[in-house]
Amino acid sequence: MSTLDQFLADSVWPQALEPQALARAQDETLERKVGAGGYVCRKGEPVEHWIGVIEGLVKISSVSPEGKAVTFTGVRAGGWFGEGSLLRPDPWRYDAVALRDSRVALVPRATFEWMLDSSIGFNRFLLEQLNERLAQFIAMVEYDRLLGPDARVARCLAALFNPRLYPGSSRELMISQEELGYLSGVSRQRVNQALQRLGECRLLQVDYGKVTVLDLDGLKSFEG
Repeated sequence: MSTLDQFLADSVWPQALEPQALARAQDETLERKVGAGGYVCRKGEPVEHWIGVIEGLVKISSVSPEGKAVTFTGVRAGGWFGEGSLLRPDPWRYDAVALRDSRVALVPRATFEWMLDSSIGFNRFLLEQLNERLAQFIAMVEYDRLLGPDARVARCLAALFNPRLYPGSSRELMISQEELGYLSGVSRQRVNQALQRLGECRLLQVDYGKVTVLDLDGLKSFEG
């Protein structure tokens, strides 16, 4: 189980900071536990923190006034989100919900803005992070409109192994079929069929509550 200090040490952006700036960021970053089904942040609330997932799995989603839900992405342990929201004066435009018991790191807005104003390296990291996230969302729109369920599950899994958004992550991920269904917008039963198909194609291996990726490029390009 990673501690907050270990989590920060393993993240990419602290490596861009000078020692004094890194010490301040470490001192001011908080940790919070969120139970399964709990909100990490809620749509309409003020954006007060930049958020990293130390442990667990978080779903980024939104629900319309009519009750129609859409899932944008999932954030696994090692990932950070909310930088785009911090760069605007608006409240959160989405909900972040813990799919299982999770621990998150909270960098206060003032600390985030101070690093933004004082560190060229931190700015470079943010540019790369935002560019990668944009590419991810463009790809999501494409496969949501053009691809079938098997390919949607494949692309959803590939996104969770993005080496830029989740640096240092292994090729194994503890995730249930129900959780994968939430993230991909596919029913649990259909997720099961998709995983069997992807396993037959030697793209991944499925064990109880765990997926091991064997061919990440194959998952990224899978079209069924």
